[in-house]
Amino acid sequence: MSAPRLLLPLDASGCRRLKIAFVGTHGVGKTTLCFDLAAHLKRLDLAVDLVKEVARRCPLPINEETTLDAQLWILHSQVAEEIAAQAMYEVVVCDRSVLDNYAYLVARIGRRPELDHLVREWITGYDALFKVPVIHAPTFDGKRAVSRQFQLDIDATIDELVRAFDVPVVHLDPANRDGWVPAVLESLALPLEPPQIDLFAEP
Repeated sequence: MSAPRLLLPLDASGCRRLKIAFVGTHGVGKTTLCFDLAAHLKRLDLAVDLVKEVARRCPLPINEETTLDAQLWILHSQVAEEIAAQAMYEVVVCDRSVLDNYAYLVARIGRRPELDHLVREWITGYDALFKVPVIHAPTFDGKRAVSRQFQLDIDATIDELVRAFDVPVVHLDPANRDGWVPAVLESLALPLEPPQIDLFAEP
């Protein structure tokens, strides 16, 4: 006898889907958190895919030297990968959202009306957004900037965009790193452990 499957919320098309994203500046542990959460969701017998940080594959300048073209590439690649993942999986976990990708452009050259519209509309498609706090300075990983000030500037820009777009965000507790995955699951009304099989249930 198998355990009952968890039922996810119905989306606009009538499918049971869930898309969440972790928002935050670079070097705060979003990628590790994505993998930790995905592993837990798989143990709950859910089909999960990760949308990894697309900026790492951008052929144009990023970080402090990013350009409008670079950020257009990043934003549209993010949207495309989310669409593809949602078409195939029950749960999509995004290492970044369009909002925090946009923050890098805003910090560099300011807001753009046409991109404001894209981000404002697309952000409504996430079932939940979780803000990952800054705990440590970034370390060099071959791609991202290591400037502490740049890290903090992007974090502040993300907070400004969250307020400007009136986006509901769950803020993870910087004092309880080990509790981040349980906090996410609780916010999503998902269990910490897989459903138990009732061995005495009627066949």
